[in-house]
Amino acid sequence: MAKFTPHLWFDHAARQGAELYTSVFPDSRITHITTLRDTPSGDADVVSFELAGQPFMAINGGPYFKPNPSVSFLVRYSTQEEVDSAWEKLLPGGMALMELGEYPFSQRFGWLQDRFGFSWQLLYTNGEAFSQKIVPMVMFVGSVCGRAEEAVNFWDSVFHPAQIGEIMRYGKGEEPDKPGTVKLASFWLMGVEFAAIDSAWDHKFAFNEAISFMVSCEDQAEIDYYWQKLSAVPEAEQCGWLKDKFGLSWQVTPSEMDEMMARGTPEQIDRVTQAFLPMKKIDIAQVRAAYRGEAWISAMS
Repeated sequence: MAKFTPHLWFDHAARQGAELYTSVFPDSRITHITTLRDTPSGDADVVSFELAGQPFMAINGGPYFKPNPSVSFLVRYSTQEEVDSAWEKLLPGGMALMELGEYPFSQRFGWLQDRFGFSWQLLYTNGEAFSQKIVPMVMFVGSVCGRAEEAVNFWDSVFHPAQIGEIMRYGKGEEPDKPGTVKLASFWLMGVEFAAIDSAWDHKFAFNEAISFMVSCEDQAEIDYYWQKLSAVPEAEQCGWLKDKFGLSWQVTPSEMDEMMARGTPEQIDRVTQAFLPMKKIDIAQVRAAYRGEAWISAMS
């Protein structure tokens, strides 16, 4: 199982979003849909899917968090025709952030926000080979602008194995961006490629829970480690969710809980849901007990 899974927060259209994305990108499919009952948002569908062979997850969480371009997904293509095709499918109902066209770094590129609010950068690679088609890109704006390199170094210290690749920097004449800050940084966390940039323009958005990254843990010791290293905003801790010191959201979860949700009976899924909803950091032992019915029996006795 992949260690990282991008998690997308929808108001009510997680299934429709997953259906759109799996129709746009090759080697994509919806793998499972689970309904969590009696959550603070009511009954919530959780949709697991793959895009270009990479795992994603989406939830119908209600109108609490709206996606924005502070986190986008860079999609790399080997032909310009593929870029154009994806653009035509993703743009309706959305908006262009950078018009589809030729740029100094690519003969064919466009950045858009789709009708659900999620952002995609579509890039023709000019023949350059790549192993990971979709790369999450985090953009440091507002109060965290200028901290991209600090964040990359921090995450490099938390996740193992990790690697920092090439860092391109702004130079003189590229104001309002400060010379020396990150124009583009590539880095890998446990084999997954990410990218980061600083942007000093007056953006009207910031990181929020609409896009988070799930960290799948094998045992309680791993959960405890990542929780201690990453969590920096106590009031944001809920149901395995946390925010790091840069404001980016993570979910630290046991990998076995995915199996419970995929294979459990409706009653088992309901018990697990009611067990983890009040938690901040996930307690695997309590989740296991709920799945087996022990917590339910204890509560009723």
